[in-house]
Amino acid sequence: MDPLLQFQHIIESDPLIDEVGFVHPTQFATLAEDSTGDAAISVGTTFWCKDHKLGVSTQAVLPLYNAAKRAFIAAMEEYKRLGDDGLESEVMKHSGALLLLSSDFGTAWNSRKLVVSKKQQLSMYMGELLLAALVLSCSPKNDQAWSHRKLVVSKKQQLSMYMGELLLAALVLSCSPKSDQAWSHRRWVIKSITGKCSALQEILGKESELVEKIAERSKMNYRAWNHRCWLVSYMTREQVLSLSQSTYNFLHADCDELGFPYLSQYNFQSILQRLILRILKDSKLENASPGYSVEVSEVWKEELDWNEMLIKHYIGREALWLHRRFLSLCWMKQFATNLHDVSCHSELKISTSNSFNSFIDNELHLLNSCSTVPDNDFEDFQAQATYSATYILWLMKQIPEVWFEFQEKLTIGNLKTMLSKVCPERSFLWDSLID
Repeated sequence: MDPLLQFQHIIESDPLIDEVGFVHPTQFATLAEDSTGDAAISVGTTFWCKDHKLGVSTQAVLPLYNAAKRAFIAAMEEYKRLGDDGLESEVMKHSGALLLLSSDFGTAWNSRKLVVSKKQQLSMYMGELLLAALVLSCSPKNDQAWSHRKLVVSKKQQLSMYMGELLLAALVLSCSPKSDQAWSHRRWVIKSITGKCSALQEILGKESELVEKIAERSKMNYRAWNHRCWLVSYMTREQVLSLSQSTYNFLHADCDELGFPYLSQYNFQSILQRLILRILKDSKLENASPGYSVEVSEVWKEELDWNEMLIKHYIGREALWLHRRFLSLCWMKQFATNLHDVSCHSELKISTSNSFNSFIDNELHLLNSCSTVPDNDFEDFQAQATYSATYILWLMKQIPEVWFEFQEKLTIGNLKTMLSKVCPERSFLWDSLID
């Protein structure tokens, strides 16, 4: 029998095939031995099928592809010329075989879209989803297969289909956890069911758990963490606060285990920054409870303390000082506004004022502890002193009313003198900024 016909016959005889792979001819003997006595289909060293898994010899792929391409083009030309609906089955059969062998054949995908758009039958939609899943089993990053699934699901817009898409994407991520296409597909599903699904918050919770499970196996998977940050725009404020705490604990534990340079390389601080910004945004809403504001303040304090610990442990890391600027700016925008709010309760103003003074004292103490350069040959200490001084200089520019208070409390002497000492090549810059 013609190899292409054999290939198509095997696919049609087992509609539950869920995986296609390409196997070297030398492996067929081993597969045959393992399947002795079982209901397996084996055609020499060309095809093998068992338990809904189909293996195709790598030597047969190119001849099969050429044959499937010729058959598909001939069927498509005949279909366009005659417009006979009876030829649609031929187009679908040959295009399906062709896509399993070469998933990037755009014309084959377009021909299937044309037929599906005309028929609009549920059975045909389900067949398209099965074909796309088969293609993704061997090409999980194939954009056209993911796009085809979106088209089919969008036509029916059934909740069960959307849930099926989440299951498929999770299966793909279990084998290819850094697949941009799979993560993007999950976001598309969530956008599509928002406002239509009563269990959305439960789904979002499971999404967050999926990210954590994948991150436990691959902590460098920034795509997964980015997906988790994206989820916050659809979560309730309680979910966001809980998510930020679990993310905080997870990342901080990894930093203790693997060191800050590991986390900094993949910009994990930006993840925490995005979560903090969302939390601060929620705390400004009119219906935000006082207890929520207290929890927000605690999250900020914990992050600030952890940042200070890292600064003292990992000397001369500029990224840590930049992250501290972000935290300080958040504090000034969120909490210090109470000092100037005439409608704010007097007790809250007093509490905020005390927190403000404590914050300033703590930052000056950090500057004093980081400004010592014990060894001029060790550049990290010089960098640490420069970063600490420029951070305080930046802070004073943000809060000009405390300039003189800063100067009075400095135990290291004049800020300008210190900057000129540790970084003399920028003395003109220090003169222009401080004077």
